[in-house]
Amino acid sequence: MDLSNIDYKLLKALDAVVSEQSFERAAQRLFITQSAVSQRIKLLEKLFGEPLLIRSTPPQSSELGRLLLGHYQRVLQLETELNQQLDLKSNQSQTLPLAVNADSLASWLITALSPLLQQKNVQLNLFVQDESTTWERMRSGEALACLSSKEKAISGSDSHFLGYMEYICVASPDFIERFFKQGVNKESLKHAPAMSFDQHDDMHLAFLREHFQLEMGQYPCHTIRSSEAFVDLTLASGAYSFNTEFSVREHLRNGRLIDILPEHKVRVPLYWHCWQLGGELMQELSMQVINYARQVLETVN
Repeated sequence: MDLSNIDYKLLKALDAVVSEQSFERAAQRLFITQSAVSQRIKLLEKLFGEPLLIRSTPPQSSELGRLLLGHYQRVLQLETELNQQLDLKSNQSQTLPLAVNADSLASWLITALSPLLQQKNVQLNLFVQDESTTWERMRSGEALACLSSKEKAISGSDSHFLGYMEYICVASPDFIERFFKQGVNKESLKHAPAMSFDQHDDMHLAFLREHFQLEMGQYPCHTIRSSEAFVDLTLASGAYSFNTEFSVREHLRNGRLIDILPEHKVRVPLYWHCWQLGGELMQELSMQVINYARQVLETVN
């Protein structure tokens, strides 16, 4: 296959289906029929001689599809930058799809991005999920960069160590009185509601397994897909939880929350992954994220 023969409107259709996670919504985004979207993807697959899209629910890109989508995203960034340099479509904003973890977004990431957002005409498209899975968003071609707990760089990208997110285990005084009056131990933890972010979040599970020999199913556990709600539910005495020091600092200071296991902290390494050919704007954003994160995160294990 000669890459110079690619019709980029076909790649645009593939990108729309994967990012919108639906043929119908992709058609609406592209202002064409659903049948036309399918035909464009079939033509692209015919050119490459293999499937580029897994027709699941939602649709997912194949391995080759991920490579093509990553290429397409970088081409879009370079085209937008060239338009701006040539003063063409000067009001056109540049979209930056990023995959980030909820705890970073709720604590330090917005501050890191703020200078760029104030100076540039930028639209953020944030995929928010557990730091163990953000890497897959970038690998799939949906994101130009990601915050991840994985160190290994994707081929064609760079991986930068930022530091450690430090988590402490907290509960409200009322919750402690109800569940931990006799201390935090294996027996009391069997009855005290815990919290996890989603099915990919194994931080709490790994902690209880290592320190208290408890397995999933041996204790109640809420699933709460929001860092802010983690804190809110803990303040409401609905559970105990692991939170970043950023998010509970003030509550610890005023006594609304208490560190119930001060001898045990969980430290999660955080890496910034970005494509090497992501364009000047991505390079600038990456430097801001890296420099700011290294100021606020723990860098020594």
